[in-house]
Amino acid sequence: VQLVESGGGAVQAGGSLRLACEISGYTYNRYCMGWFRQFPGKEREGVAIVESDDSTSTAESVRGRFTISKVKAENSLSLYLQMNSLKPEDTAMYYCGLRTQPCNHIRWSGGALVVDAMDYWGKGTQVTISS
Repeated sequence: VQLVESGGGAVQAGGSLRLACEISGYTYNRYCMGWFRQFPGKEREGVAIVESDDSTSTAESVRGRFTISKVKAENSLSLYLQMNSLKPEDTAMYYCGLRTQPCNHIRWSGGALVVDAMDYWGKGTQVTISS
């Protein structure tokens, strides 16, 4: 299984970016996928997840600004994160993750989303927001 992120970059505050994650090698219909971010010197935190039944959960810190979505085709699986009204505090490395089971334990802590461990990760894409 491979996950490859794209779409990161540098924009000014108030701008938008759309991250994409292409997932190959996983063809099952049961999963939980998500976007996570990591600030320098901090642990990775959850941003948003989407389950195979299309239900979503979003971190409080980005709710109303970020939207997660997915496209499931016969032989492909793609994950997206539309990020609007970006703020300098959104600057981080963004990762997509795949869990081969549903995310059964979802909670919110300190503005972030805390979910079950992912089984696979991409290498990340950098998002930098200038003021």
